[in-house]
Amino acid sequence: MKLNDIQLAQIDAQVKRLIASDSYYGQVLKDAGITEIKSQEDYEKIPFSSKDDLRNAYPLGIQAVPDEEVVRIHSSSGTTGKPVIIPYTKKDVDDWALMFARCYEMAGVTNKDRIQITPGYGLWTAGIGFQAGCERLGAMAVPMGPGNTEKQLQMMMDLKTTVLTATSSYALLLAEEINKRGIRDKVYLKKGIFGSERWSDKMRDYIERELGIELYDIYGLTEIYGPGIGINCNKQHGMHYWDDYIYIEIIDPKTGKAVPDGEEGEIVITTLVKEGAPLLRFRTHDISRIIPGDCPCGSKFPRLDIIKGRSDDMFKVHGVNMFPSQVEEILGLVDGVSSEYKIDIAHDEEKNRDIIMITVEAEGRVDFEKTASVIQGMFKSRHSITPKITVVSVGTLPRTEKKAKRVIDHRDV
Repeated sequence: MKLNDIQLAQIDAQVKRLIASDSYYGQVLKDAGITEIKSQEDYEKIPFSSKDDLRNAYPLGIQAVPDEEVVRIHSSSGTTGKPVIIPYTKKDVDDWALMFARCYEMAGVTNKDRIQITPGYGLWTAGIGFQAGCERLGAMAVPMGPGNTEKQLQMMMDLKTTVLTATSSYALLLAEEINKRGIRDKVYLKKGIFGSERWSDKMRDYIERELGIELYDIYGLTEIYGPGIGINCNKQHGMHYWDDYIYIEIIDPKTGKAVPDGEEGEIVITTLVKEGAPLLRFRTHDISRIIPGDCPCGSKFPRLDIIKGRSDDMFKVHGVNMFPSQVEEILGLVDGVSSEYKIDIAHDEEKNRDIIMITVEAEGRVDFEKTASVIQGMFKSRHSITPKITVVSVGTLPRTEKKAKRVIDHRDV
């Protein structure tokens, strides 16, 4: 998808403002000889930016406005290296709330809804983003934050919450608790808006069925405002993103070259009007594609396909590159197996070879030994690897209120 004239003018203004601010990225642009953007070709000469740059500029080297214009900072939820700190101006905060309100509207949420917000507050962008969008829309916010499942369910029932916002992992935990306690008839949920991590079709189907709700994927990352820059519509065919605030291109993660619309690659985002910390050509590592053509829902906002995974989620065993999504695809084809799994990768020193161990959950009605054999056979035929498969009862693997960590590579320890 090529830049239109308005977007080109916006990016040209961002480049000139960054250079004038003499921020970290202003210096990067100067060093690259970038002074103006008048065409797609000019744009594609802009160097990619990354999370490593943001860590190098810690704490506020990317700030492109004077201190007195910064009203808030947020930080990414990453656990490795220096944290990433993003400053926001008042306009940035207002723009983000407006985009988030659009997301709620795209999902059919109105000011008559009661929205229970379970993602975390504080430095993380999630909770406060969901709340700001809710207030902008005029709906009732129930700002629970994460954890305390007992209280979550009590408020959900007593306040007759109609919209649940959460990570998919916590939504699964809540769905299982509601099922276990037999309180489905006391819950009034109609919609779920989930983000922060990719989730399998099997998990989606379970949550949708057990809670009796419509599910929506919301997209975003701390570096680019936070969640709320895109969401799928009720036609459930991709996520509309707000191209008056961000420009998205898809690149081949190996070559860095743009791929045609419809082809899968890494999402790269440019902020068009962000003030506090404008980012140009930011590599997200999220894997998806731009869906060509118009959406049946009638919206003219362009669409991204669901996030397939992250380029840095790939793990290599026996010379085979694999993604968690490939594991989920196989488990989705096996009768009686739940959406929950854990992958452990280790190195057998005695045999000098890597081993992969996959623990999956299954319903009590199926034969665990036969199920393990079926899963192992599918891995062997599809991916030429033979993992050790352990099948356990549904509910055995730990649940989380945040993002689920499904791959543990013991070779790095």
